[in-house]
Amino acid sequence: MDRRRFTREFKLEAVRLIKERGVSVAQASRDLGVHGTVLRNWVKAFGDDPVHAFPGHGQLKPEQAEIARLKREVTKLKAERDILKKAAAYFAKESM
Repeated sequence: MDRRRFTREFKLEAVRLIKERGVSVAQASRDLGVHGTVLRNWVKAFGDDPVHAFPGHGQLKPEQAEIARLKREVTKLKAERDILKKAAAYFAKESM
């Protein structure tokens, strides 16, 4: 069975239904066909960071984007270090 995927707009509308219109999580769960726990998680995620909630489709939160950038940089630096180690070993052999 495949996991259902919801768009950012759907999630935002579900959160608005609960927070702004005062619909209970149980009622919204029945109306939308989404488990109540999932709805509670969406409300919590929206409450924690409304601007960056539900990034989806390759959009990362700023912290996640920074981590990804740093991982790429570490990979690049390790490759450069390995090249320099090999070059140093090569030139050390030549000088003997």
